[in-house]
Amino acid sequence: MAREAASLKLVFCGTPQFAVPTLEALIAAGHRIELVVSQPDRPAGRAAEIHATPVKQAAMAAGIPVTQPEKIRSNAEFRTQLEAIRPDAIVVVAYGRIIPPWMLSLPRLGCINLHASLLPKYRGAAPIQWAVANGDAFTGNTTMLLEEGLDTGPILMQQTHEIGLDTTAVELFETLARAGAPLVVETLAGLAAGTITPQPQNHEFATFAPLLDREDGRMDFGARAAHELYNRWRGFQPWPGAFTALNGKKLIVHRMAVAPELELVAKPGAIRVDSGRLYAACADDTWLELIEVQLEGKKRMAAAEFLRGNPLAAGARLG
Repeated sequence: MAREAASLKLVFCGTPQFAVPTLEALIAAGHRIELVVSQPDRPAGRAAEIHATPVKQAAMAAGIPVTQPEKIRSNAEFRTQLEAIRPDAIVVVAYGRIIPPWMLSLPRLGCINLHASLLPKYRGAAPIQWAVANGDAFTGNTTMLLEEGLDTGPILMQQTHEIGLDTTAVELFETLARAGAPLVVETLAGLAAGTITPQPQNHEFATFAPLLDREDGRMDFGARAAHELYNRWRGFQPWPGAFTALNGKKLIVHRMAVAPELELVAKPGAIRVDSGRLYAACADDTWLELIEVQLEGKKRMAAAEFLRGNPLAAGARLG
């Protein structure tokens, strides 16, 4: 249960859907959101249409003013705007910009950030994806006071969540977004009441969760066992996913599963076809079943359909 708290004057900084539940929870808790700061609208999709960010859409629906500065560090107009508001706190959730020193020191309660990991583990841009990709059993949310370092600020509150064996990053994003919203409300209440003491992070245990790269999705059958490749596929949803090469063409694997029932020995990358099912040999004599695939220039399809239209020559390999 979140603590009851007096209404605070806030500025909210956020951009993607992950931040929307927190914005909505702050509004529902009776806080005065004087301004929402979001990244500029960007073109998206094949048509490159300009779409308002999810946070901007939520703010506009609630009648809250929105600003979308391209830069904030040396933006005099933006600084004047925030200084005129004199917020009690600035709440930052997946904003996507480094908060400059002048902004960190502005609110009396500080800049409060919701970060989707159990800090100091997984500092950086992709904590959810890497927690899943590394096969972690647990992760969580952390609220902290922002400082100039990357996710190095003192911890305020934390909550732990289990990662299911088949949970994808997409599913975990939604879980942590929903769970993090009341945590931020409770954190603000505790700070305002003076009942939360910020705790320094132990930097010796820090790990980094870098922004994903396209190559992170490339399947390395020789270096990774089946469960590792499966975990990376779960973690790298919706992008960069998992892909390899077949006969010189890119093959995207949309669905896969570890195949523990196969006790065969083959070189990594070898293909086995059995009753319309497609298997790939991985490191440590393990196997993956490729359930749904998409060959370059073709539609995605179940393995049985793919095999009917693409008979594989003896000795065909992936990678």
